[in-house]
Amino acid sequence: MELPRTDGAAPSFDPELSRALAALGDATREPLTPGNLAAQQERDAAIRPRPTAHELRADGLFEVTELRVPGRDVTLLSARPAGVTGPLPLLYYMHGGGMVMGNAASVMPQLLREWALPLKLAVISVEYGLAPRAQYPVPVEDCYAGLVRAAEHAAELGIDADRIVIGGKSAGGGLAAALALLTRDRGGPAPIGQLLLCPMLDDRGSTFSSHQMAGIDVWDRTSNTTAWQAALGDRFGAADLPPYAAPARATDLSGLPPAYIDVGSAETFRDEDVAYADAIWRAGGQAELHVWPGACHGFDSFAPAAALSRDAREARTRWLRRVLARPGSEET
Repeated sequence: MELPRTDGAAPSFDPELSRALAALGDATREPLTPGNLAAQQERDAAIRPRPTAHELRADGLFEVTELRVPGRDVTLLSARPAGVTGPLPLLYYMHGGGMVMGNAASVMPQLLREWALPLKLAVISVEYGLAPRAQYPVPVEDCYAGLVRAAEHAAELGIDADRIVIGGKSAGGGLAAALALLTRDRGGPAPIGQLLLCPMLDDRGSTFSSHQMAGIDVWDRTSNTTAWQAALGDRFGAADLPPYAAPARATDLSGLPPAYIDVGSAETFRDEDVAYADAIWRAGGQAELHVWPGACHGFDSFAPAAALSRDAREARTRWLRRVLARPGSEET
């Protein structure tokens, strides 16, 4: 297959993000490879925060519980603002990490601070299986089983099963997109929105941006290929790969909940994410797309104080507020 031409310069990074990357050092740019995957996973497990349920309760500010999904090795970390009565809408969230790293607890402090308190919603973060130990379809089936568990036990969890938004970042965004497809096709719990933050959607690595940002983005095509190979095993590159494994493979995006999709102009996933929004529109669906200028992958995580990061968080919150205000549809 002829590769896309990438003549000319790649988009430059936003100045604040460039300074933040420089402060983090060269380790930030080290690509993930089959040779260093195990070592990178060990390092991530050692340094990535994993707050306890006690710490997440924040001196009584939140109610936090851990739930098990019967028949699967899946933990759901559930939290809600303390003292708020009545069933709350739910953000059902999948963490990032390329499907090979990350944990459910590490993302909870930000989710609770930014959305659970101001929007008065409950949050469930899913501890799904990581590759290569857990390969497709295990991670997405873990997420689906957890969603079914949450919906079936909505009353005891204090959540409104008719007001569930599924979401995630990077690999978690890809899993959220896959979950939207899977629950549509199985007739499972029907989310009212999908929050897809720089989602990892396409295993093929054939887009212009994946070549343009090779060796430049903090998550480039080398890291991306390594992660997809770990996640798919022998099915990597298969012509008949199901869309639940890589949502960019989907040929039918009709009947999906409204989507929020954001991505940086200077990141590997730019073109596949823009194409996914376009495919939703072509299928008659709703998608709000933001392409943040000069943003690399995960920019708001390592430069949270940057103006671009603040703008991105505000846009996501506005979308969530609209979706939650009118279950089943977005305000226009």
